[in-house]
Amino acid sequence: MPDIQVRKTTLADAGIITQFNQLMAMETENKNLPDKIISSGVKRLMERPEYGFYLVAQHTDQTVVGTCMITMEWSDWRDGLFWWVQSVYVKSDYRKQGVYTAMYNRIRELADQEPDVYGFRLYVEKDNLIAQKTYEALGMKPTDYLLYESV
Repeated sequence: MPDIQVRKTTLADAGIITQFNQLMAMETENKNLPDKIISSGVKRLMERPEYGFYLVAQHTDQTVVGTCMITMEWSDWRDGLFWWVQSVYVKSDYRKQGVYTAMYNRIRELADQEPDVYGFRLYVEKDNLIAQKTYEALGMKPTDYLLYESV
């Protein structure tokens, strides 16, 4: 999509990232993310680059149409970093137009500049078949791992 540019964010983007995260959580998991917590979490990541970074996909008219977050995980097995692609959101009227592909390609470009990056990972809702097809079309494959958590 030639009229989409992907860039790293600045603190000025915190509001739109917060909003897109809330929309994504409601759409995919029917969860309401409280403003105070998600806003604080977005800003904290922006202030701590060792945790990760955000990207925004921006239309040439300066409208932000997509966002994603990258966090890092060290793999001693590979002596390198996995970049986790998280909090992916594309505005509904821009979906299936290459916005996520543009973000993913930018992630790959940035990773190519970092010698410690070994690969990319993400998790996706089991029922989100559209997203799964998108990721597979970009060369990603399901792993043999299940995800567990304790909160």
